[in-house]
Amino acid sequence: MTFNDKEFFNWLVELRRDLHMYPETAYKETRTTSKIADILESLGIKTHRFQDMTGVVGLIKGKKNGPTIAFRADIDALPIQELRDSPYKSRIDGHMHACGHEANTAIVLGTAKKLVESGLAATMKGNVKFLFQPAEEGGAGAKELIKRGVLDNPKVDRIIAGHMSPDIPVGQVGHFKNLGYASADRFQLNIVGRGSHGARPEDSLDPVVAGAHFITQIQSIVSRSIKPTEPAVITVGKLVSGNVSNVIPESACMEGSIRTFSKDIRQQIFERLHQFAKGLEHSFLVQCDLSINQGYPCLFNDPEVAAFLYDASESILKPKNVQYLSPIMASEDFSFFTEACPGAIMRFGCGSPGQSFYPLHSPYFDIDERVLSIGVDIFTEAILRYLEH
Repeated sequence: MTFNDKEFFNWLVELRRDLHMYPETAYKETRTTSKIADILESLGIKTHRFQDMTGVVGLIKGKKNGPTIAFRADIDALPIQELRDSPYKSRIDGHMHACGHEANTAIVLGTAKKLVESGLAATMKGNVKFLFQPAEEGGAGAKELIKRGVLDNPKVDRIIAGHMSPDIPVGQVGHFKNLGYASADRFQLNIVGRGSHGARPEDSLDPVVAGAHFITQIQSIVSRSIKPTEPAVITVGKLVSGNVSNVIPESACMEGSIRTFSKDIRQQIFERLHQFAKGLEHSFLVQCDLSINQGYPCLFNDPEVAAFLYDASESILKPKNVQYLSPIMASEDFSFFTEACPGAIMRFGCGSPGQSFYPLHSPYFDIDERVLSIGVDIFTEAILRYLEH
């Protein structure tokens, strides 16, 4: 079978559209898990599923001893109502593959199919693992897979992943030399005061005013406590308090996110948030409970693996279509893999030239499906280069 032909491309498109129509959110990807496992098993690939969690691991063992290279695909969707009309529009109300994970999954499954049906798997000097990971969107599924030993037996020497990038035209790809994604953490501040009638504010300990001061104060962290050359973002995305306009409420609650490219700056922000929360207690006589949920760490790509993946891309696409990207403030739990194993993630251009641009997580997001065969070709080239040399 020739893997640039229409038959293989149609298989990739059909698979991606099927996954798109039936999106499942973090740790609930039961149908997706079963479909992936069925395809792997139909190809004769050794497959492992987990008793307590969604996700699948496939393993192709080469005929001769050699290193092991792994490919990660995230399989979860988002709790978003799809608004774009298409024949493959999501059939699950309130759920959508708005980040392209179904395309990532189709590319990795397509790579497995190509290796087996082309006969390449029978001649490999080494092994290929396919990691289909649940819960990338906030659930730290990568961390859970690592706990379950997916990087062992055989030990993974190098791990690679890809992600859709609608701001890059299809036919082009992006790589990171080292730092790729920011860390992502969440904080929650509960403020308890004393409620009163809105006409008698002197009887209250107003949590709303205290919360407003906190939001204003934390704007100074990035602008005055951190070097201008150190990127960081602190965002309050949720503020809940009160029910009616003429009552000062008893409490207020806010939630926000923290993103940075530095472990030291990350810790500095944590400390400043605690200092400001403590200051509210003294200034407004309220009680403050600040909790910080440390999420995904910064994603550092191994420079050697990143350069290797860049070269593999250049051999498939013209050099002008392969570029290095600046680090982005988005986060990725692939960072847990790159902390544990040399690895790199790349961005697949999936934008359609001349058509409207919709970003990741948009209810109108879609991809130019030509990216699927490009992804398979690059990943296959990476396997051949690594296991041959």
